[in-house]
Amino acid sequence: MRRISVLAAMVFAVLLLASGALNAEAAVTVVATDNGWDSQKFHNAIAALVVEHAYDGYRFDVSTASTTMNWQSMIAGDVDIDIESWTENVASYPDDVARGDIVNVGVLVADSAQGIYVPRYVVEGDAARGIKPTAPDLRTVADVGKYPEVFPDEESPGKGRLYGAIPGWMVDEILYKKYEFYGLDKTFNYVRLGSEASLFASLVSAYNLGEPWVGYCYEPTWIVGLLDLVRLEDAPYDPALYLDGKCAFPSQELKIVSNKWFAEKAPDLAGFFKKYRTSSAAISQALSYLEETRSSHEEAAVWFLKNNDSLLDEWLPAANAGKLRDYLAKR
Repeated sequence: MRRISVLAAMVFAVLLLASGALNAEAAVTVVATDNGWDSQKFHNAIAALVVEHAYDGYRFDVSTASTTMNWQSMIAGDVDIDIESWTENVASYPDDVARGDIVNVGVLVADSAQGIYVPRYVVEGDAARGIKPTAPDLRTVADVGKYPEVFPDEESPGKGRLYGAIPGWMVDEILYKKYEFYGLDKTFNYVRLGSEASLFASLVSAYNLGEPWVGYCYEPTWIVGLLDLVRLEDAPYDPALYLDGKCAFPSQELKIVSNKWFAEKAPDLAGFFKKYRTSSAAISQALSYLEETRSSHEEAAVWFLKNNDSLLDEWLPAANAGKLRDYLAKR
């Protein structure tokens, strides 16, 4: 009798394991883009918490690649969704939407900005830190070319250093065209660093020393939340000139876009992403928390949701919001 009981227990354990494996296999995996910048990683971390703990039967994964590669993978169906999509930087975006290959799901952030920035003390000085302005007449991107001695490239005597965007980001192509259009290539080197972290580290290092720095930045980011920066003026935005770098970047909505199969694959999640909205100020604050506390993106996402609990009721049905609150209470 004992032998039968042991055998029954073993069979039951095997069935439980098999059931768990089948449930894992049955879970629908949602794949989002990871193009390499912190704010998108942060949004992905929030989405992972919602997808896996507010709903049943889903797993969340990311595709780490360049923006160009991830965009094409989304069109092909290998990637489902792009959270914090800078669609104005994607030349093919209007045609991709018109063909139905890309679907506009929602507006993530209504107030974004990007361009060429300098620390405010470069233009205005900082009496509290004993810093005098080194380029008081610097106002526009075109003006940058007059100041190679203010922003020297130590590896190339006689030329200045302009920090561009990250290789593989679509905006980098626009920036380089802008660099050439304004003739900055005559007096400046265009320097591409390998990651957002490296780009921001160069800015923080210069800022802490009170030294001049000029280059690409965007909002929302933790660095804009912490440092006092000035975005240089440019020619008025013109959609016919923008992609050639001949005018200002548009103040664009940051969208959530998906491939054409996503709404059918995960209709309840499509409903969440349609309502998922934040703000530039809120995300900059969250990214500042991430940087100052050295938290992971997931830890920062948990902190953000706990401190902005009302957002759950805006984004989710009551039952799903309750499930996520129960999970967050244990963190």
